[in-house]
Amino acid sequence: MSIRFSRRRFLATGAGALGTMAMPYLSRAADRPAVTHGVQSGDVTVHGGVVWARADRPSQMLVEVATTESFKDARALPPIAALPESDFTAKLLVENCPAGQDIFYRVRFRDLSHSAIEGEPVTGRFRTAPADRRDVSFVWGGDVAGQGWGINPDDGGMFTFSTMRKHRPDFFLHSGDTIYADGPIQPEVKLADGKIWKNLTIPEKAKVAETLDEFRAAHKYNFTDDNLRAFNAEVPIFVQWDDHEVTNNWSLSKELPAAYKVRDISLLAARAGRAFHEMYPLRESITEPGRVYRQISYGPHLDVFVLDERSYRGPNGANFETAYGPASYFLGPDQIAWLKRGLLNSRATWKVIASDMPISLIVSDTPKGGSEAVAQGDGPVRGRELEIADILRFIKLAPISNTVWLTADVHYAAAHYYDPNKAQYQEFEPFWEFVSGPLHAGTFGPNALDNTFGPEVRFVKAPGKDSQNLAPSAGMQFFGHVKIDGASGQMTVTLRDRADVALWSTTLDPKQS
Repeated sequence: MSIRFSRRRFLATGAGALGTMAMPYLSRAADRPAVTHGVQSGDVTVHGGVVWARADRPSQMLVEVATTESFKDARALPPIAALPESDFTAKLLVENCPAGQDIFYRVRFRDLSHSAIEGEPVTGRFRTAPADRRDVSFVWGGDVAGQGWGINPDDGGMFTFSTMRKHRPDFFLHSGDTIYADGPIQPEVKLADGKIWKNLTIPEKAKVAETLDEFRAAHKYNFTDDNLRAFNAEVPIFVQWDDHEVTNNWSLSKELPAAYKVRDISLLAARAGRAFHEMYPLRESITEPGRVYRQISYGPHLDVFVLDERSYRGPNGANFETAYGPASYFLGPDQIAWLKRGLLNSRATWKVIASDMPISLIVSDTPKGGSEAVAQGDGPVRGRELEIADILRFIKLAPISNTVWLTADVHYAAAHYYDPNKAQYQEFEPFWEFVSGPLHAGTFGPNALDNTFGPEVRFVKAPGKDSQNLAPSAGMQFFGHVKIDGASGQMTVTLRDRADVALWSTTLDPKQS
């Protein structure tokens, strides 16, 4: 639902409108509808953003917005329903907010059967994108609650989110694997040193997710973490998905393991997609309901192109095709055409391409031995590499300047510089790809590199082949932090660990188109 109001009227008559509202019936707290999993905002632009919350029963979501934390200038927005069909979640698009402004919002739910009964409010905030060339700061990463590493209060819970929040970023780019629907959470996990990792658990996470409610529960499990809820209330999310929102390495050719009673991968993906869209504040597409890929403009310095490398891909086979066709799809023709149009029309200083998988890290789909990612091994362009080659060549010829690729997926931190002079395919301009994560999952890597596009490893932090699947308590949880200087347009990218140690950093100067 979209709520529109003019910038001039944003501050007008706020107190008066609230003063005419009936006082809620003062019932016992247990009789009032409650916000169950905190609040979120997302897909924030110059003019506003999406606000999300979930209730504990059929109710109406009531939202007030203001430009002050005291809510002195608050304005009440029309209510929207939170019904069982959406697992009592509700989200609305708040538009025509002042640019470059902290927007405070307050969410409560009103009982559908007794309109005088309202629950306690929960507050959140987001900052609209600047209309002028101000500084921009954001964090990114992926991979949450993977490999059985759930919420462990003895380890501080999902501690990386607390670390990221201290930077007060304008937004958080979630690069996918927001959940591990295929990864059960057991009460205890024995560590290599003999110590015991103790997880908080819920019944639905004792098995792989197959039903719609089980997919929903996997997201809600993450939202029970105090660090994550506090982060969500203050930092807007630009969310994308990858494989573990459904099951490991899924494509339409996926052969489900014995743990699954549901044998239809398309049915699992449909249920997972519905739960994903219900649980996050992303703007919904009228053109293609359920679409994940989208462009988010965050002021004059930044456009973010959020990709979906999962929904339109061909099978995870050998991918050695030299002619482009459905078997080699990774983004698919429609998404590629959309990306080219967006890049060509962008007037932002920086064009961040948010990819849920790295370009040149080799990721196999075992035990079948097929390709899970783009890279096919050293050699000429083939299979899924055909799409990447097409995009890179388009960027060179257009020409389009200042593209940066951000990704996660492989559970370690790295910086890759792509140089056509060192590549086997050379029709592109040099560019950077930065890898972060996991945010709260097992740490792996490093992966082997494919030299088709000439990547050079400028930095890597990974446990090594003898120390795979490290628990979050090992400290090797990573996120990336990007700062764009408003005056110069310079972009500084820093890779950090969960203790907030700056592991590596570089500053990029913008080129003039």
